[in-house]
Amino acid sequence: MAIFQYRALDVKNHPLSGLVEAPTEAVAIELLKERSYDVLYIKENTSGKHFNLPFLNRVKPKEVVIFSRQFAVMISANVAMVQSLKIVLEQTENPKFKQVIADIADSVDAGTRLSEAMAKHPDLFSLFYVSVIRAGETSGKLDEVLSYLADEMEKDYDMMSKIKGAMVYPAFVLASMTVVGAVMMIYVVPKLTEIITESGAKLPLATRILIGVSNILQNYWWLIALVGIGVAAGLKTYLKTTKGKNQFDWLIIHLPIFGSLFQKIYLIRFTRSMQTLIVGGVTISESLKITGDVVNNRIYKGLIEETCRQVEDGNSISSVFSESPVIPKMVSQMMTVGEKTGKMETVLTKLTDFYSREVANIVANLMTLLEPIIMIVMGVAVAVMVMAIIMPMYNLSSALGS
Repeated sequence: MAIFQYRALDVKNHPLSGLVEAPTEAVAIELLKERSYDVLYIKENTSGKHFNLPFLNRVKPKEVVIFSRQFAVMISANVAMVQSLKIVLEQTENPKFKQVIADIADSVDAGTRLSEAMAKHPDLFSLFYVSVIRAGETSGKLDEVLSYLADEMEKDYDMMSKIKGAMVYPAFVLASMTVVGAVMMIYVVPKLTEIITESGAKLPLATRILIGVSNILQNYWWLIALVGIGVAAGLKTYLKTTKGKNQFDWLIIHLPIFGSLFQKIYLIRFTRSMQTLIVGGVTISESLKITGDVVNNRIYKGLIEETCRQVEDGNSISSVFSESPVIPKMVSQMMTVGEKTGKMETVLTKLTDFYSREVANIVANLMTLLEPIIMIVMGVAVAVMVMAIIMPMYNLSSALGS
């Protein structure tokens, strides 16, 4: 698929320009004619073509957050929707995202609703996002809904960024230790143990184990690499199945220490999404259907879907949650209060704030605990190396000296 720049006249003979994706120029012209455009100029956009790799042009969540904020600000300032989209387009650097925004602007200019235009790009604008926009269009409060949506997206992005940032240090240290350990076992240890082996002295168990592992890594590293790739590919394939996804999602919320963190993250996704949808004017049953996909965990999705069925049958929204072991009692009790008082969005806001603070505290505590744990692991690794290599060499030199 190629990207074409064009200039054209719309049905009211107003000039416009933008980008369109198509396999050939002829197809691009046909696509523009379907929008009732009179094409004046069209040319393939070759800028950055040689570097148009999918992973380089991938639209990051941060870019969608920035787009939402900029768009919300301009709509709130009473700038026309198409003009707002074109202004945001000029400020966007990602080629793929520029193309998407241009397509949305063209569709809206041709009379399509904003929510419908965004729904054509589900990889960037989720069902949750589109539903909030649609609710804003229906209620006539698109500017308020956009601002609220941008606020909530920024909060969610900030939370996930902090969690990922907290995991960078331990992940880097563990990866470095693995690489250094592999290099030592393949290149350094064999040379150090060669002297000990040739001496004919009786080797300690730790030394024999170290030599054995070193020989395996040195002679069969390619087999270990193939097995690792095979296991990773098999696991990835299995996790795409329904059974595999269910088992993984169950495991991730029952992990020691980290399970509690993931449970709270999923609860925040649920409460924040429900709150945003309800404030946007979406009904509770429809909000539950949408939120099930936003949470992105099969266990919680099943609970939410069952809750939706209970609500449609006229039962309480907390009827399913109150019986689930992965939902804290406080959540179901507060949602019951929210239903009875008619202040569900207020209750959801308080729950979101509470569990956001809980997640921040857990992440801070994990960082405090992980640093000494990493130091202990490194100390044990060094001690093993000393016991397995240095001590036998010291004993050997002592024996020769005597």
